[in-house]
Amino acid sequence: MKLEKHPSSSRGFANHGWLQASHSFSFANWYDPNKIQFGALRVLNDDVIAPSMGFSTHPHQNMEIITIPLSGLLKHKDNMANDWLYVKPNEVQVMSAGTGVYHSEMNGSVKDRLNLFQIWILPNKEGVTPRYNQQAFNPEERKNKQQILVSPINSELEGLKIHQDAQISRLDLDANQEFTYHVKSDNHGVYLMNISGDIIVEEETLTTRDAIGVSNTQEFKIQAHTNSELLMIEVPM
Repeated sequence: MKLEKHPSSSRGFANHGWLQASHSFSFANWYDPNKIQFGALRVLNDDVIAPSMGFSTHPHQNMEIITIPLSGLLKHKDNMANDWLYVKPNEVQVMSAGTGVYHSEMNGSVKDRLNLFQIWILPNKEGVTPRYNQQAFNPEERKNKQQILVSPINSELEGLKIHQDAQISRLDLDANQEFTYHVKSDNHGVYLMNISGDIIVEEETLTTRDAIGVSNTQEFKIQAHTNSELLMIEVPM
């Protein structure tokens, strides 16, 4: 088993005034040669966006883009005939950029900040027709059990679909609970972001916003010291 712990303090950080962005992997003006990607996972940004502010229309191509609001209200618009759409906490948005898409992302509130994770996963098929989807997930269905949010496009698993043999899930563990994560294959790894709380992954202790990459194993154990929220991104290595 290979474990790579990434304390929250090791992330890149950019303060743009209206945007406070923490980068798990090299992004924009922040570059760390040791943090380019984790397998097919290329970007995991933890963004806090000021009220009524956001990203104006910009392009993407050949990337699977997943957005998970944690608090606040996300407002999205794109050139796939989608006028302004709203994405709330406990909802997930997926966009397959494929041959090319233009979109805008804004804070849909005039008074509250928006906090979200944006994830980019390299696709296993390029040049696909761009597509958009979003879905609501019941938080009760991840209480001490794995809730699949995103899965491969041709799989029978639950969740939104992407063009990659990858899986994104959430898990809310009560204090003193334990969970065993089963990895799909020896060629897959899991990047675990501890959204909040205190946990132990095998022998490594993680506090809020710490992350760990787990690979070269078929399973690993997670123990919660306190009530904890976890995001798990399983990708081909």
